[in-house]
Amino acid sequence: MAFLYLLVGPPGSGKRTVGRHLSGLTGAPLLDNHITNDPVFQAFGLDGVRPVPPEAWVFASKMRTSLREAVGAAPRELSHIFTLYLTDQPGEAESLERFRALAAARGAAFVPVWLSCDTDELARRMLLPERAERLKLRDPEWLRTLLRDAGILPPPSDAILIDTAALAPADAALLIASHAGALF
Repeated sequence: MAFLYLLVGPPGSGKRTVGRHLSGLTGAPLLDNHITNDPVFQAFGLDGVRPVPPEAWVFASKMRTSLREAVGAAPRELSHIFTLYLTDQPGEAESLERFRALAAARGAAFVPVWLSCDTDELARRMLLPERAERLKLRDPEWLRTLLRDAGILPPPSDAILIDTAALAPADAALLIASHAGALF
């Protein structure tokens, strides 16, 4: 059976890192949110420190739509791993439902995973040098403002909940893979 894993968490929660480990365990390609965001961020001259202007998100959304369409057309036996930060703002729950619908259309098991981490630890992670490689958010104060103003979408009832401050990325990936296997 194919799986569509959706790893959701705030910036710095380890979505890509956990996703890379999960990809290694399952063979599913990792379709990290920066695959679609970074080309747009580069076109807008962004650096991970300055805020992303609203018009950039319009283009990033179009890129995400194209990627979801490609996954919809991919061989049905393939599993996929997506990463995303969903805020607790209007319209974000619909994004979750688009992934759920994509899994259903493919006949894949949908595995939502909510990653959490203490805000102080997230702020510390903003300063890690590897965050600059993918135009990731790198300003601890901007992160705090983002979390205060936008929050994170509450997890659906079927989500796997993981505190990435308490669990190593490889262990988190193993938990996800084993939990998904046990459920489906």
